[in-house]
Amino acid sequence: MSKPRVTRALGLLLGHLADRRFGDPRRGHPVAVFGSAAAALEWRTYADSRARGLLHLVLLAGTVAGGGLGLERRTRDHPLAHTLVTAAATWTVLGGTSLGREATAVHGLLAADDLPGARRRLTHLVGRDTSALDEAEVSRAAVESVAENTSDAVVAPLVWGALLGVPGLLGYRAANTLDAMVGHRGERYGRFGWASARFDDLLNLPGARLSGLLAAALAPTVGGRPSAALGAWRRDARRHPSPNAGVVEAAFAGALGVRLGGRNHYAHGVEDRVVLGDGPPPNRADIGRAVRLADAVGAGAVVVAALVAARRSH
Repeated sequence: MSKPRVTRALGLLLGHLADRRFGDPRRGHPVAVFGSAAAALEWRTYADSRARGLLHLVLLAGTVAGGGLGLERRTRDHPLAHTLVTAAATWTVLGGTSLGREATAVHGLLAADDLPGARRRLTHLVGRDTSALDEAEVSRAAVESVAENTSDAVVAPLVWGALLGVPGLLGYRAANTLDAMVGHRGERYGRFGWASARFDDLLNLPGARLSGLLAAALAPTVGGRPSAALGAWRRDARRHPSPNAGVVEAAFAGALGVRLGGRNHYAHGVEDRVVLGDGPPPNRADIGRAVRLADAVGAGAVVVAALVAARRSH
């Protein structure tokens, strides 16, 4: 086994451990810095056209991925440096621990019967309007966010890190951040954000499916059944408007034995989402169960990623 195989796999494992131990840095997070740069560039690149949106995506994600490629090439013949660079990139792009902390904070506020506080804290997790949600809808939104973001912020970056190393990790996070910034629907970004949204959909195809498989396999860790998770995925995911969120949300719904989906209010309008799963609506306790399942899925994903990296890198 060549050294880059070992160092990429080891770097992914160490970066995941760093995220579990430290979470995101409180200040100066590289993703936040990138977001600020993207917002500044938007003033120059924006026009109500798909071509301008594609240019925006290529300039930003291409620059970040190119920088990652340079780091990969400069360090791959130096085992310690390659391990540390891969670990640092992995820690930078993962968001599993912060996701769990935010969801747990929402759960804690609901447990303290502070519904207004839970609604406000929920805005850290979701883009929908939370101001009028009752406890059941707050719980549903939190569980759905944990499911979708486990795929987007944990599993998918690990997949691309395993396949492409540092440029895969950094390029994926850049593209995913751009989707969050400009890829959502609305009058301003309907055309400009099209390329970012479609590219993010493409990048998340393998991660969402690995997330669904792991959620099904690990359903017993939260008292669920793999067959229920796979059944909900097979029956419900294809009717969801997202080709990726539907997969992982359906699998989580089946694994947790709850029903997700329904009507969501956003700044750009109301969306009626397909119902996922067969159980009752989630309650506050299901938020904690979702976080535990997400942690298990993340642990499984990094093991898979390390094994893939050990076989593919050269």
